[in-house]
Amino acid sequence: MVSIAHRVYWFEPMDVYCTRQLSIIICSAKNGHSITMQMVKLNHWDETYLNKSSKERSWSETYPSESMNLITQTSLARDGAIIDVGGGASSLVDQLLEASYSDITLLDISSIAIDETRSRLIDRISYIRADITQWTPTRSFDLWHDRAVFHFLISPREQDTYRAVVAQGTKSGSHLLLATFAPTGPESCSGLAVKRWGQEELAEYFSHEFNIVSTHETTHTTPWGSTQPFTWLYAIRK
Repeated sequence: MVSIAHRVYWFEPMDVYCTRQLSIIICSAKNGHSITMQMVKLNHWDETYLNKSSKERSWSETYPSESMNLITQTSLARDGAIIDVGGGASSLVDQLLEASYSDITLLDISSIAIDETRSRLIDRISYIRADITQWTPTRSFDLWHDRAVFHFLISPREQDTYRAVVAQGTKSGSHLLLATFAPTGPESCSGLAVKRWGQEELAEYFSHEFNIVSTHETTHTTPWGSTQPFTWLYAIRK
């Protein structure tokens, strides 16, 4: 659990306790060993994917209809470079291959999630295990897709870092498809606090580097039937 108001962070699966002192987050495990916040995030998502089946993960979709509809709307060439940020074990990359897209990269913080996808697709796509806020792109992508990573970045510093990474990993004409919890959506996901974004706020945040094509809200239904409102952004790099 994470409490921003009290600036205390508790990650129960790993028995890790974190506190923020000014701009620095200091973490310690139950055994007294000091660890970094990056290590906490890596372990948290590995634990999540290891201990929950796809039907127990709130973000799971039988078919990624909204993502595929938006990608089709971009009219991206089939050999265009696509990166799915935080795609984990999602079937989006499978569907992209089915649609004859050939240059696909999956980036996720969890090695367990990546291995789950790799077991299905082997080497048909590229894989990167990284914390997006610690990653430096080595190429430009024609399409950047992120369904529900950005909303886990709750501090302005993390958000600004993400925006800078997106700018590094795209070029003029690149497409940005991004989804976060909407203002009426959940306040947390998988035990972590999130930042909920409205359509105007999200568009304004990315408007310096991108021309905004559209924003809209959709409702995701979890595997157990609850609903989660999402804000979607489609933008094109200036």
